[in-house]
Amino acid sequence: MRKLLSLLALCTTLMAFGNPPFMKLGTPDIKSMGVLEFSEDGILFIGDSKNATIYAVDLQESAGTVDKALIIPNLETKLAALLGTIDDDILIHDLAVNPVSKNAYISVSRGRANWTSNWQMPKELTDATILVRVTPTGGIEEVSLEEVLFAQASIPNPVAADKMHTWKKAPLRADAISDIAYKNGSLYVAGLSNEEFASSMWVLPYPFSGEAQASSLEIYHGAHGKYETHSPVRAFLPYDIQNKEQLLAAYLCTPLVTFETSNLQGGKHVKGRTIAEFGAGNFPIDMVAYQSNGNDYIVMSNSQLPLMVIDPKDIEAYEGQITEEVEGYLAGVKYTPRAGSGIYQLADFGEKYILATQRLAGGKLALVSLSKSRLRP
Repeated sequence: MRKLLSLLALCTTLMAFGNPPFMKLGTPDIKSMGVLEFSEDGILFIGDSKNATIYAVDLQESAGTVDKALIIPNLETKLAALLGTIDDDILIHDLAVNPVSKNAYISVSRGRANWTSNWQMPKELTDATILVRVTPTGGIEEVSLEEVLFAQASIPNPVAADKMHTWKKAPLRADAISDIAYKNGSLYVAGLSNEEFASSMWVLPYPFSGEAQASSLEIYHGAHGKYETHSPVRAFLPYDIQNKEQLLAAYLCTPLVTFETSNLQGGKHVKGRTIAEFGAGNFPIDMVAYQSNGNDYIVMSNSQLPLMVIDPKDIEAYEGQITEEVEGYLAGVKYTPRAGSGIYQLADFGEKYILATQRLAGGKLALVSLSKSRLRP
C-alpha cells in the first residue's frame, strides 16, 4: 500500500511539473554511490564506480529555505538508528545539498570491511548503496530510488575492475570516478581510465547525449619533483579564472592545478598548470566556492591539513607555474588556514552556511554548519 501511494504521489507530481523527455521512469541499477553532485535546478548526479556510470535522478523537490544553522552532533548514531545497525557500522561517503530544496543528501554504507588502508578515504570505497535525506530542520529519512525519473551515461574505458593499487593493496576500480562537478550544461567526471596515462577527465553534455569525451591528464607534482599521469584528481570545481572557464583541481599530497575546460576534448592529452603545493602526506577531500560579504572564496577540506581558504584573486594574480621540486612542501598560491580539524565533506548550504561533516574531539561525527562570514582570509 505504501509503495502504491508513493507511485500515485509521483504520478501526481509528474502531471503537475511534466516529465523531462530525456528521462525515464524506473529503478536505476546503482551498485555504489561514492560521489554525489547537484545541478542548479535540483538534478542529483550519482557517480557509480562499480558500474562506471553516472546516474541523473530527478527528485521532484519543491523550493526550500535555510532559516538557521543545521547541527546534528551525533550523525552516525542517528543514521545507525534509522538503518537498524550500530554507529561503528556506519560509513559516510559523500554529501551534497539540493540548491532548490536545501535538503542535504548523504551516501552511506553499512560496515567497513573493505577499508584496507589508512590512505583510503570513504570516496575510494564502493560500498555505498543507501541514500539518506536530511532536511534543513534536521529531519532524517532514507530515500528510495525505486520508480524515479532518471537518465544514465557510461564512462568509457574505466580502470579495470581487477586492477590493484600497488601500495594500498586495494582495488583501483573505486577511483574510476573520484569526483564529479557540474556547470553550464557540462558534467565533468574525474577518475582513472584503463589507458597508459590513467588519470582522466571525462566531459558529458547534460542532458546526456552520445559518449563521454575523455582527456588524459598530466601534472607536475612539486613535492615529488616529477610529472605524473597516474594519480586521479581528488577534489575539483569549475571556476572562471582570467575570464576563462577552468577546473581547479587538487591531488594527493597536495598540488593545486588548473585545466582550461576548452582543452578537455576527446582523446586529447592535457597538461595542467600547477599553481600551488600545500603539503605532503595529505588527502584533499572536498572543495566549495562561495561568497562572503560580496567577495568570492574557495574552501577545501583535508585529511591531515587544516581547513584551507583560498582567495581567487591570488589565483588570478599568480602568473607562473611550479615545474621544479619544492623544498618544504609549500609554494605558489597561498592559503589561509582556518580552525576546523576533522572536517570532511563540504556542501554549499544557503546564503550564510557551508554544511560539513566533522569528527568532533570526543569522537562523534557531526553534521555542522560553517558560517561563511567567518571563512575568510
